[in-house]
Amino acid sequence: MTTIIPIALAGEVKITPENKCSYCKGATCCTYLTQPLDTPRSMEDFDLLLWQISHVNTQMYKDEDGWFLLVNNPCRHLQPGGRCGIYETRPQICRDHSNDGCEFEGPSGHEDFDIFFPDYESLLDYCRRKFKNWDRRFKRAASAPARARQAQA
Repeated sequence: MTTIIPIALAGEVKITPENKCSYCKGATCCTYLTQPLDTPRSMEDFDLLLWQISHVNTQMYKDEDGWFLLVNNPCRHLQPGGRCGIYETRPQICRDHSNDGCEFEGPSGHEDFDIFFPDYESLLDYCRRKFKNWDRRFKRAASAPARARQAQA
């Protein structure tokens, strides 16, 4: 995930939900997106997750709300200085976004997730531990055509 440096405010400024975004300089909430995933159960489900996490700037995590795809790419409308370039016509999900518990209070870390997969290798390792026959699935698939040819002979 993106590393956030918490902002130290000068003086006695009272931060409220209404003014919090005006003090945020990194607009971290606009530098990634998360997408809920169906809870993976089968090897096929995890194979799909491996395909997804194979893409650049993509991670995954599981927390108390479920499984999520995390894509670390900034919004194309994010302006220098952290302002929204389409604020008046921004999508509804942006309008509905709450800044309660946002990154302004500090960066998210591994302690915020039940399981965090920063890359393909970490998810692959998890799959190999979860499914003892993980690597054999390709051997079975490769031997199926050979068995079919033998049966025809």
